[in-house]
Amino acid sequence: MPTRKANATWQGDLKSGQGNMALESGAYEGQFSFKTRFEEGTGTNPEELIGAAHAGCFSMQFSAMLAEEGNPPDSIKTEAKVHFSVDGTPTIDKITLITRGKVPGIDDAQFKEIAAKAKDACPVSRLYKGAEITLDAALES
Repeated sequence: MPTRKANATWQGDLKSGQGNMALESGAYEGQFSFKTRFEEGTGTNPEELIGAAHAGCFSMQFSAMLAEEGNPPDSIKTEAKVHFSVDGTPTIDKITLITRGKVPGIDDAQFKEIAAKAKDACPVSRLYKGAEITLDAALES
C-alpha cells in the first residue's frame, strides 16, 4: 500500500503566526492560524482535517461492510465532530461520528450493528486507539 503525505508550514509564534497545510495529491491546500484553531477565523485547523479523514474513512468502511452483508448502500453520509479541549494541555478527547444511510433491504438494528463494527474496523478509528508515531527531527540553519 502507498504511503500518503501531507505537509504543513508554520511561520511565527503561536498567537500571531500563520501556517499552510497541503495534501500531496493537490486536492486541498489552505491556511490555518491560532484564530482558526482556538477561535473563529478564515481557514482550517488540524481538527477539521482529522474529522474529514475520519468521516471519509468510516463511510468507506461502512459501505464495504454493508455490501459484504449483501446490502450495498445507495448512500452513506457521515459527520465527525472532533472535540478539542484546551484545559491545560490541548487534547482531542473525543470524536463523535454521526452517520445516516440509505440502504435498501436492511432494518435499523442491522444498520446500527454493522455501523458499530465499521467504527471499530475503520483504519482511522484504529489509529486513534494508539498507533506508533515516529519522529525524524533536524535543525536547519
